[in-house]
Amino acid sequence: MLCLTTFAGTQTVSAETADSAKQVDIVFTHDTHSHLNTFTTIVDEAEKEVGGFARINTLIQEQKAKNPDTLVIDGGDFSMGTLIQTVFETQAAEIRMLGYMGCDVTTLGNHEFDYRSKGLANMLNSAAESGDDLPAMVVCNVDWESMEAAGLSEGQQLIRDAFDEYGVSDYVVLEKGDTDIAVVGVFGKDALACAPTCELLFKDPIEAVKETVEEIRENEDVDMIVCVSHSGTWEDESKSEDENLAKAVPDLDLILSGHTHTTLEEPIVHGDTYVVSCGEYGKNLGELSMTQKADGRWEMTSYEIVPVTTDIDQDAETQNAIDQFMDTVDTDYLAQFGYTKDQVLAENDVDFSTQKDLENIHEEHNLGDIMSDAYVYAVENAADFDGVPVDVAVVPSGTVRDTYAKGDITVEQVFNSFSLGIGADGVPGYPLISVYLTGKELKTAAEIDASVSDFMTTARLYSSGLNFTYNPNRMILNKVTDVYLDDGNGGRIELEDDKLYRVVADLYSGQMLSAVTDMSYGLLSLVPKYADGTPIEDFEDVIITENGKELKAWDAIARYMESFEDTDGDGIANVPEYYSTDHDRKVVDDSRNIVDLVKNPNKFTGIIVGVIAVLILLVIFIILLIKKIVKKVKSRKMKK
Repeated sequence: MLCLTTFAGTQTVSAETADSAKQVDIVFTHDTHSHLNTFTTIVDEAEKEVGGFARINTLIQEQKAKNPDTLVIDGGDFSMGTLIQTVFETQAAEIRMLGYMGCDVTTLGNHEFDYRSKGLANMLNSAAESGDDLPAMVVCNVDWESMEAAGLSEGQQLIRDAFDEYGVSDYVVLEKGDTDIAVVGVFGKDALACAPTCELLFKDPIEAVKETVEEIRENEDVDMIVCVSHSGTWEDESKSEDENLAKAVPDLDLILSGHTHTTLEEPIVHGDTYVVSCGEYGKNLGELSMTQKADGRWEMTSYEIVPVTTDIDQDAETQNAIDQFMDTVDTDYLAQFGYTKDQVLAENDVDFSTQKDLENIHEEHNLGDIMSDAYVYAVENAADFDGVPVDVAVVPSGTVRDTYAKGDITVEQVFNSFSLGIGADGVPGYPLISVYLTGKELKTAAEIDASVSDFMTTARLYSSGLNFTYNPNRMILNKVTDVYLDDGNGGRIELEDDKLYRVVADLYSGQMLSAVTDMSYGLLSLVPKYADGTPIEDFEDVIITENGKELKAWDAIARYMESFEDTDGDGIANVPEYYSTDHDRKVVDDSRNIVDLVKNPNKFTGIIVGVIAVLILLVIFIILLIKKIVKKVKSRKMKK
């Protein structure tokens, strides 16, 4: 069970002890995802301007004015989330800006691999060659031995050389005042599962951290051991990687937990190990203080999640440095699409759901609706459209990075809402792909959303063309009670099990299909096909192009925004009122009526019922066998 400690009650260090004991101040970030600038989003159902490195640096410098020896750490995924990522390889803006703000140490997140091995290597080399002050980079569980034994691939060798150029290590030891602090980095299991283009092999995170901590104890004289972990925490403690790490490696004093975008208002405590997180995109800055106890371990004496809001002054020099990086985006990236970053695509008066809503509230959301509709529009209105209509377009929640606030929607905001990845062309932005699924498989896709996405919320599906109803109270793998195609005018088209239907999604979603199959233990599997029914082996072979160039997912959304009617006559498109309501794309039938719970059983119902029946029979057999054995034993004793 989570052990949450209220910090008004933890400041038990006596004044006498506090005067003589070593103390450490730490500020931290994680999952900033290229959000160097302040941005507008929805926070607690209100539109707010939040974040920005210029404001974060103001807070950091204020803390350093109080204590120049403050430790500044980052938990990875510092890239991939805004337009600045488009110059990731050449400018390395994100990690250079972390260094600019005095960040001491960071680690790798899964999204640092989004531009593949070459992209990560180029970024690290660009950063090293810049001559800027840079944070140390630590990650202890890259399995170089296994990769070298098998022979390094070209991509693995590129990263190996870049690691050497940058100086990536298992851990570093930092001297902060009178305190020596070892900081070890680790890359989590779920992070690896979320990095389909990562070519590196990794050791078990817990075992690797154990070995590294033992090495630190043997070779270093340190007062504190901190872990910057890109593993994350989850509600289910048994699957909560950084909690399991805390319990398995009790020598760790502090774990900065990145990856899951968690905001821990109070740290999680296991033994003498504290786990902390401050949320994503630089919306908050984490601040804490620790005091060494008589036994050498550390007690957290203060902890605060500081919202980065507009009442915090922007540091002008920091913003100037950010602006210089941003100036390269229009010329180096957007020009090839015919856009500028500040270009207004549409005016919006609709309250859109948030990115977190897509993952946490299992129902239809207008943010998913408009994105999936955009895929259909862009494909069917491309300059060299092949004439084959799109039956279904799918947007998983894990690919959506932000929402749309009211007011002007710019090119930058659209890119930021769907900013992940790179295509086979080496140009930033995941392209759209075109595949074919049978009607039976589309029904399976609906069941994946209804049954599996509760365990893998990044797999929540939002679609254009495919409508379904599900009952969350029904048996797992049998939650969908109705599924059909929308004919585009609100009419219903029944799915034919053996007929092939054209489906459009982004490249990442195709690459992640195996993770969904694994999550359902192979019961729910989809086999994307070409139009002739031949299975697709490489999703890069089905990338949609226009005039020889990849059609990027974010560009599809931008085109759709521009296509809207100008309803107020000011020359700018307006987001249609259509998106202010739901359209039965995902209907939740929250019924507990016995008839509703058992009607329309599918093939999995029989399998599950059969397994349960076998288990019941097995239990009955064991009980009867035990009774028989006990009876025999008693009979023998009576004879004696």
